[in-house]
Amino acid sequence: MHVPDGFFDAAVSIGAGAFAVAGLGVCLRGARRELDDRTAPMAGLVAAFIFAVQMLNFPVAAGTSGHLLGGALAAVLVGPYTAVLCVAVVLLVQGFFFADGGLTALGVNISLMAIVTAVVGWAVFRLVARALPRGRAAVPVAAFAGALVSVPASALVFTLLFWIGGTAPIDVSSVAVAMGGVHVLIGIGEGLITALTVSSVLAVRPDLVYGARGLTAPLRLRRDGVETEVAPEPAPAPARSPRPLLVGGALVAVLLAGVVSFYASSSPDGLEKVAGDKGLNAQERDHALGDSPLADYGVKGVGNERLAVGVAGVAGVGITVLAGGAIFYGVRRRARHGESVVRTGA
Repeated sequence: MHVPDGFFDAAVSIGAGAFAVAGLGVCLRGARRELDDRTAPMAGLVAAFIFAVQMLNFPVAAGTSGHLLGGALAAVLVGPYTAVLCVAVVLLVQGFFFADGGLTALGVNISLMAIVTAVVGWAVFRLVARALPRGRAAVPVAAFAGALVSVPASALVFTLLFWIGGTAPIDVSSVAVAMGGVHVLIGIGEGLITALTVSSVLAVRPDLVYGARGLTAPLRLRRDGVETEVAPEPAPAPARSPRPLLVGGALVAVLLAGVVSFYASSSPDGLEKVAGDKGLNAQERDHALGDSPLADYGVKGVGNERLAVGVAGVAGVGITVLAGGAIFYGVRRRARHGESVVRTGA
């Protein structure tokens, strides 16, 4: 759902940009409470994984495809504040290196694909997790629900923004039905990918899944016919390095972006399909960086298409890891400095 240049007027583009900047500022502060020395590199891996999986468009209907947005997935794995930063990093890399998503629409894309999906996905995840019996088994189910709802929610917010300041006249009800309908189908795919990924991480390192914290089932004691709930004493967690998971996850991301991405569906995604059918793209403009070396997920000068896509995908994973790692380690360093100031009373 990468919005290109020319879809929105200046007022909406500037307003969405201001909203995105404010949201990112809030999330930079909030991420200090979510990131520690183990989860900071995990956040970099999550961003790289989202970049890789977003290259894998999957068919959802005749002539239409979809791809992961990733906000709900990131929120469950590393926390909602950090999730917004993860997806924002991906969007920045895609916009400036791969000409994917308009530069004037960057605020719109961050608002829709990072903030809306993370906030809605996390809220639904928490509601469903609390409604289910406590335990790890609830996490993938709740993650599926959060991811499923987050996608059409983002699509409907896009429709609202286009109704306010789109560059083409629309019948808002028909566009809302079209956007919501196709993105419900995409949301099912998003939910399955999210649940599978969360389940995989839970199986090997449940301590690194942010959404699984506090979901251990309580002890229940029965005495004289009366059942009471007792919170178990948490066992001290062994000091385990996250390195095996990080290395394995990075290899999976490279494999997906460098090899599997070549077999992704070539059909237009949900937004492209609806925009073409409803005339939303009447004022669409070419990307300002459309001639960049990695534009359209290829490599200029490389004649072999399979090789070009693979090299571009691997490069994107590397750029995302470096950019995300720098941001998340910077946030963690600021948080550690604040903690030391509080301890010393300076």
